[in-house]
Amino acid sequence: MATETGRNLSGHLRGITVTTLACLAGVGAAITSGQVIGTSVAAAGSQQTLILVGAFVLLQFPVLKLAGIDVNEFGAKDHLYVVFMTFTLWFITFSILLTEGVTL
Repeated sequence: MATETGRNLSGHLRGITVTTLACLAGVGAAITSGQVIGTSVAAAGSQQTLILVGAFVLLQFPVLKLAGIDVNEFGAKDHLYVVFMTFTLWFITFSILLTEGVTL
């Protein structure tokens, strides 16, 4: 049987929760970037979008605590994973919004 962590979350369920939240935060950051900054050519070079991505990364940790995951046990690898997954999904989604000229 899997090792129990948090509020009776197995290691597998913990990983799925962290990954899902990081991916959804990346997509949410891209949609928010499109709404706040825009999807024009000038918006593509705006560094304010990275501030939004950083905010979405930081907001994930309290949500993970509410989900029953002990973020105090996170090491450097776990933190880098959350940042990488959030940034990657933001980059892909925001790139699609920019190239397709979607108006939000």
